Amino acid sequence: MKNQIKVMLVDDHAVVRAGFRMLLSTDNMIEVIAEADRGELACQLYLEMQPDVVVLDLSMPGIGGLETTRRICSRNSDAKILVFSVHNERVYVDRAISAGAKGYITKQSHPEVLIAAIKQIALGELYIEQGLINHDNAELFESTATKYVDYKGIIDSFSAREFDVFLLLAKGLTAHKIAAELCIGYKTVANYGTQIRSKLDVSSIAELAHIAIMSGMMKD
Repeated sequence: MKNQIKVMLVDDHAVVRAGFRMLLSTDNMIEVIAEADRGELACQLYLEMQPDVVVLDLSMPGIGGLETTRRICSRNSDAKILVFSVHNERVYVDRAISAGAKGYITKQSHPEVLIAAIKQIALGELYIEQGLINHDNAELFESTATKYVDYKGIIDSFSAREFDVFLLLAKGLTAHKIAAELCIGYKTVANYGTQIRSKLDVSSIAELAHIAIMSGMMKD
């Protein structure tokens, strides 16, 4: 490992980034060299700054955390990305690791976990917060009717943006609110919604919510 681990923070909330920076400054092995408030900027800064580890949130405006992870890892297969998210459901962990992330911890974890995860990932190892890998939501699909197993396969095939829109629709957000949150056009959201309902062969938001709950992505 280098004398210092150079870290880039990616989160759309300035207060959160400030908290991360303050926490990481307590460890002389870690140096924060860049910050970004959205994925597009993170991709650009990654190429310019070449951080050792990227600490990244999933829920951001623009392309979002999953697509950011994919883009960075497609440009550098050795990229070390640690997802630091409010989501503790297994489906998020699976999708983040599939996208190329080397670690996943939740924002409810102890502050020392963030530092430990950064150091472990910098060494080229994986780091998944304890407890996240002992709970497999896939069992929820296997214990229900066959159609829910089919839904899992369809959801796994969603693009990063389709997945974002699917979850927000399932949570009851309107297309206008989703457009504002993801910083995309209303018509784009409407088109995604049509595609998602078609792929899942459902017609209502209630059905989307039910699928999300059965898959362990939402609590009822």
